[in-house]
Amino acid sequence: MSGRGVERILDLIEWFASFPGTATLSEVAAALGMPKSSALQMLRTMTERGYLQRDAKGDYLLVRLPGDVTGAAGYNGALLALAAPLIAKAVEDVLESGFLAVMEGRDIRYLNKILPDREIRYDRDMTKSRPAHKVASGIVILAASSPEVVDAYAEELPAEEREAMEAMIERARRDGFFFNAQGVVEGAAGVAAPILDASGRVVGAVNISGPRERMAAAADQVCKAAKDTARAITEVIARRAVRRV
Repeated sequence: MSGRGVERILDLIEWFASFPGTATLSEVAAALGMPKSSALQMLRTMTERGYLQRDAKGDYLLVRLPGDVTGAAGYNGALLALAAPLIAKAVEDVLESGFLAVMEGRDIRYLNKILPDREIRYDRDMTKSRPAHKVASGIVILAASSPEVVDAYAEELPAEEREAMEAMIERARRDGFFFNAQGVVEGAAGVAAPILDASGRVVGAVNISGPRERMAAAADQVCKAAKDTARAITEVIARRAVRRV
């Protein structure tokens, strides 16, 4: 492939990564200023390699970026690319561990973890997913979801767990974040805030976690960091959304 060909592939990846949404062949060709035949060849190659998927209408959607080997459905590749630097800044500021979380089915999966530069670290096992109603990230994602999504999730819970979840969701909606003083991991606590896409749909959550006593002592700071970081990521997604041609 020529140098210009490599540049065009990178341009295409960066263009898709700049917003979570679908694009037609015509939109890609117009946005990148290239013939449809050349754009189609690149789109086909990226689809075959698992970076793009086609929806029912035949439009193209970014599902992962180079280095994101999960290939999970959704906008995880673009979301991770936009969110990671801002989460890293929050970790630097509060010196606790930072995570980007998404909801898959009824579970929360963490896409990354960024550890602080200090001796005592909170290091979550990223291979394990968690029931959404038992972790802060799940609570804020549910809180930002539609009532239908919350009702469907709650239907499968025992009455006591359902009532507890509904109370936590109410707090998260009121505050814009949720602080969980009793994390799934013994001795840990975490705070999370929701990330929205350009249309206002929740796509993930920023999570900051650490030892319970340390998190409690710095609750105001870590809660503000989580909320501000999630808002900043949401604003980046909205600001970099590419207008349709």
